[in-house]
Amino acid sequence: MRNDLDDVGKLVLRLTLGILILLHGIAKIRHGITPIEGMVTGMGMPAFVTYGAYVGEVLGPLLLIAGFYARIGAALIAVNMLFAFVLAHMADLTSLNESGGWTLELQGMFLFTAIALVLMGPGRIGINQR
Repeated sequence: MRNDLDDVGKLVLRLTLGILILLHGIAKIRHGITPIEGMVTGMGMPAFVTYGAYVGEVLGPLLLIAGFYARIGAALIAVNMLFAFVLAHMADLTSLNESGGWTLELQGMFLFTAIALVLMGPGRIGINQR
């Protein structure tokens, strides 16, 4: 029973992270990634790096949701979040909000949930069933 509950818990984490990040990816598909391109080129990176947002916010979440090479999907999300921290959130890295919480708590939750899924694996409920 314990392993079954572990697998269900991992499924809940996978679905939660995957769906929440995928919503960001869908928004980028609908509205484009031009604002990110300015941040990427402003940091001296080539513009094509901007397309990594689709990899980290569409491909990664779909892998995670399906349980198909979910560790790779989680790793893509983690890398995407590191880029988000560097490109858009460095100014807030050490700041707290009005209620005393970390200003980047949502982004931090996304990053560290992705890292946890990379480390512990996706569980047996998914396409790969490992």
